[in-house]
Amino acid sequence: MIRVGFIGIGNMGFAMAAGLLERGWPVAVRDIDAQREADAAQLGAVICATPAELAACSDCVVVAVVDAAQTDEVLFGVGGAAASLTPGAGVMLCPTISPRDTERIAAALAERDLACIDAPMSGGPARAREGSMSLIVACPEAVFERHRELIDALSSKVFRIGERCGDAARTKLVNNLLAGINLAGAAEAIALAERLGLDPARTLDVIEQSSGQSWIGSDRMRRAIVGDLAPRAHTTLLDKDTQLALAMAADAGQPTPLGTAAAERFRSACESGAAALDDASLFEWARRSGVA
Repeated sequence: MIRVGFIGIGNMGFAMAAGLLERGWPVAVRDIDAQREADAAQLGAVICATPAELAACSDCVVVAVVDAAQTDEVLFGVGGAAASLTPGAGVMLCPTISPRDTERIAAALAERDLACIDAPMSGGPARAREGSMSLIVACPEAVFERHRELIDALSSKVFRIGERCGDAARTKLVNNLLAGINLAGAAEAIALAERLGLDPARTLDVIEQSSGQSWIGSDRMRRAIVGDLAPRAHTTLLDKDTQLALAMAADAGQPTPLGTAAAERFRSACESGAAALDDASLFEWARRSGVA
């Protein structure tokens, strides 16, 4: 087993690291949240003071921060990981970021003789911990084979997109744009059902066995109906991701009117106070806003 370092152990990063630790992998971690680090230490992780320190004891660094700015900082900023990695080591990019940023970061890593694995993740913390989450992977074949054991340990659902870094990021943004459209639509539809005097849970029972079903709609609306808005995926994430997808679509010259409408819902929900809540809170926003 290679030595794996995780930079960023939020909900997904911690779950991935914990899953590897439980299966006997050597894991080091670095996060700005001291409690997160302490929790990881309880599971046997090595705690590192800086990304550079983590890189010095890792054969592959998994970056699981929020966005491109944070990715740049932990890799190339003061005390960044890239300068301390051994030539030939791997860097797995798991955040949802733009294809342009992915390509730029991959090129900067290549200049240092470091291998980039474009690998945005999906599936939630529970699946990440058990190793059943999805990874969308783009990287040269030799890099993939060198890191296959780690990739397979992290994910039982690996989608091998191709060899061009950036294509996994493109695929993830296409998916997340549709996820945003589906979730915005589900929130609006269930709010409408409630406004019409229907039982929201029973209406969702029908939808789940009919043509209106979507996984994200069912998952989020089941929780929203009973008022469970504890954050599993913050509303800010789909706000960010839909905006990134719209920018990618604009670059490609592809109109996205439904995606634009969904992105506006997430932006409005964040501005109305739902940013730190679970994205299931879109249901509450639909109720209050009169969209339905």
